[in-house]
Amino acid sequence: MTQGRGFASGLFDRDVIMARLNTFFLPPDQWPASVGDVVTLAGAEARHMGTVLRTEAGRAVRLFDGTGRTGLFTVEDIAKNRARLVADSLDIHPAPVSGLTLAIGWCKSKRRDYLFEKTVELKGIGLIFWQAARSQGRVPDSPKDTWMDKCVQAAKQCGNPHLPVLGTLPGGADELIERAAGFDQCLLAWESEDISTPLAPSALSKGRTLVVIGPEGGFDRLEAEKLAGAGFAPVTLGDSILRWETAAAYCLSLGFYSGQETP
Repeated sequence: MTQGRGFASGLFDRDVIMARLNTFFLPPDQWPASVGDVVTLAGAEARHMGTVLRTEAGRAVRLFDGTGRTGLFTVEDIAKNRARLVADSLDIHPAPVSGLTLAIGWCKSKRRDYLFEKTVELKGIGLIFWQAARSQGRVPDSPKDTWMDKCVQAAKQCGNPHLPVLGTLPGGADELIERAAGFDQCLLAWESEDISTPLAPSALSKGRTLVVIGPEGGFDRLEAEKLAGAGFAPVTLGDSILRWETAAAYCLSLGFYSGQETP
């Protein structure tokens, strides 16, 4: 759905314009109600716009709010930590009816930033860290602000209008089982010699799917059996032993592929 005025319609391909313009994040509670409304960009986003990119008044930029709303805006006034912009056109991108949420056993790893980036780029709809029996350290009680910052930066680069829902489950497998009620299907990526059903793209195109991955060191067997007994369908990711971030990227790639194939 599009509202528009001025240069954003008629003579130009809007998708091309949106892709080439510098992009900035505006929180959902600050999103304008209609074309012509004025918004204020503050903090790190305004500093990046003015100090790093040296954006001047009169320039067109793209804003998004992470919930599917995007728009073209003209910079009216800009200072070091603040910018005023007027909405030239506003779009709404409906949330996908199907999508993949990953639940990954918590572990201490510098490779976590990579996971946020790939979740956004490959259009995962959610990312949960849960307290597994073999987790290294304790999962935080709630997502850290820096995690969403990484997602925002990735979305600005790839153009995904939707940010993933982030969550933590310090209650372990029991809390993971409770969370399963919000999904159409739940899968357990368990590398057990007893599991022969592969994870296929077609399995990830059937509504909202939760795929559970273990931490470094894998699942504790009793933990995995508990999840399987609660209805999490065991699947294999192949005959190679994958690092947790490789397993995550593999699942995200299959989910992205299934989304491209689904009408």
